[in-house]
Amino acid sequence: MALALEFAGTVRHDGHGGLVDDLATPDGFATWAGVPADEALRRRAVELRWAVRSLFAHAAQARERLDAPHLMDVGRALEIVNDAAARAPRAARLEWDEQPTLRYVDSADDGDRLLATVATAAIEFLAGGTRADLRACPGPRCIRYFVKAHPRQEWCKPSCGNRARVSRHYHRGRDS
Repeated sequence: MALALEFAGTVRHDGHGGLVDDLATPDGFATWAGVPADEALRRRAVELRWAVRSLFAHAAQARERLDAPHLMDVGRALEIVNDAAARAPRAARLEWDEQPTLRYVDSADDGDRLLATVATAAIEFLAGGTRADLRACPGPRCIRYFVKAHPRQEWCKPSCGNRARVSRHYHRGRDS
């Protein structure tokens, strides 16, 4: 769950009406992922991220957010996530030195393995029971997703709640 949310959170509001993308460059992706990255892998990761965010938006019934132009329909998002997860198929291998040992192997490269791991984390999260607690933060300009940890939690972070209260106070004063 944490990996899927962390991956989806690699894009956020910049405070000025735009978006900050941690995966905007191969170096940015490499920093986040911890693997060397080229432009092709970065593009695949960004496409996967928007697919995951699209599925999160669908699950959380998020509407009219700053990232909406980047979201895709559910069918396309499912295709991208499932394809990424399938790129690193695992095979059980039995090895026998002193005693039998199970080891999983695959023929994927590091990039495919990373994207498959992220896609699988998103699949497990969305198909699991925690999905019911997934929320799109309603804070002004916030595009984060979070898992509601307690019944009274409304925001992804306290700062989003503070911004919402300030905004309500400002609008109340202007309307009077």
